[in-house]
Amino acid sequence: MYQKEWSPEDLLRIIFDYTAKIASDRQLKAVLVHMADMGRELILSDRCTVWLIDEEKRELYTTVAHGVDEIRVPYGTGFVGSSIVSGEPIIIEDAYRDARHNAENDRATGYRTKSVITVPFRNNDGEIIGAYQAINKLTEVGYFTERDLELLSLAASYAGKSLESVMLHQEILDTQREIIAKMGEVGEIRSRETANHVKRVAEYSYALAIALGLSPAEAELLRTASPMHDIGKVAIPDAILNKPGKLTPEEYEMIKRHTDIGYRLLNGSRRELLRAAAIVAEQHHEKWDGSGYPAGRKGEEIHIFGRITAAADVFDALSTERVYKKAWPTERIVDFFREERGKHFDPRIVDAFFAILPQLTAIREQLSDNDGETELFPSPRD
Repeated sequence: MYQKEWSPEDLLRIIFDYTAKIASDRQLKAVLVHMADMGRELILSDRCTVWLIDEEKRELYTTVAHGVDEIRVPYGTGFVGSSIVSGEPIIIEDAYRDARHNAENDRATGYRTKSVITVPFRNNDGEIIGAYQAINKLTEVGYFTERDLELLSLAASYAGKSLESVMLHQEILDTQREIIAKMGEVGEIRSRETANHVKRVAEYSYALAIALGLSPAEAELLRTASPMHDIGKVAIPDAILNKPGKLTPEEYEMIKRHTDIGYRLLNGSRRELLRAAAIVAEQHHEKWDGSGYPAGRKGEEIHIFGRITAAADVFDALSTERVYKKAWPTERIVDFFREERGKHFDPRIVDAFFAILPQLTAIREQLSDNDGETELFPSPRD
């Protein structure tokens, strides 16, 4: 059945609802979804796509398109490319009567594109950074009108400027993540570990967090922070850190200090990422039964990030080969985690570990030390 055009009151409601959602969200993908939903609802289209520009590859791409996966096209091609290059909107009543239409996508998906409207959007400096594209008008008239152009242009004017702010915020977060990951690798270099160790621990921690029911945002925060778990090793003397033989009690006490050192390096920051990293650095050697260090925390006194990273770190230490030991077989690791349930590890985390063990082993294979990442130095201990 055809839909009726919105009343002015309805349009105001839609605009206010979606601008509030866009303004309150800092996640890039979520903002793109809100933008696509707003465009589709405003002008009553079947689908709405938000296109962005990949300057490096000279491509246009969409990560949010109703009914389809990501699409990439060469810069300047198709309706969207033509609109972005010219800086002008485009309204098409019948796509198949225009040479710019690429019917291959329709043939691949079984979808029939008829009417199309494309509107570029700009950042605060007036530069075009992407475009809205809506497909197939759902009202009885069957094609997009000048009224639709006005409404979608209004949405583009607001959304483009908001999107730029979110993209800059995302760029800052990505930069922080990259710095934290590199700093985490520094700690592993000092202890003659492989760079892939911190990557695996990060991915194990994320998978366990999701399995435990943490929110995607919390799980992502932990994935970003966990590479810093051994950053305190930068202050431990090489003679102790890389001693090939058994440590003396005094040397072991020195090694244990890396948790306090890591915490002091990271604590006090106002940045959420660094606060989370400080927790992980300090608490990833605490044990559920209180026998860990540095503070002998017990049970839920240990932050969930510390408990998860502890399991992830031990799993990686046991399941990967080093020059001084062979990798443990999965059966032996399973037995160890079963024995340490309620002792070293939070019982809930052990249960989650068993539930997603195939996923964890797949991560281990994907990020193995044989995929081009070699040991930075011969490693005497984890």
